[in-house]
Amino acid sequence: MSKDLGTCKITVLKRMFNQALVDAYLQVEEGYGVCDQFQDGQEFVLDNPYSRPEGFCSWAWADIRHDIMLIAAGGDPPWIKQPHTIISGCTDWFRPVIFKIERVG
Repeated sequence: MSKDLGTCKITVLKRMFNQALVDAYLQVEEGYGVCDQFQDGQEFVLDNPYSRPEGFCSWAWADIRHDIMLIAAGGDPPWIKQPHTIISGCTDWFRPVIFKIERVG
C-alpha cells in the first residue's frame, strides 16, 4: 500500500426501503425491509482501503470502492461541503444504504 493513502472512516448514514419498487418488481417473502447487513450510525475504519472490512457487504463494497479510493488518496470532491468527504451508496435500489466516507488520517 502506498504511504500516500490515508485512513478512511465509513459511516452508515441511512438505510432506506422502496416499497413501491418492491411491490412492482420483486417476489419476496413478507418481512422484507431495510438492509439488515448494516445499522444506521455503524462505522468502519479502514487502514487499508484495498481490503473490505470484516462484516461489510461485498455488494456495497463493490459499489463504493471507487469513492473510498478517491478519499483515501486525498481527493476533495468540489460539490461536497466537508473536506476529504464524499457521500456514496449501495445500488440495491429496493433497499439502498447511504454511506459517508471521510479521510481521518
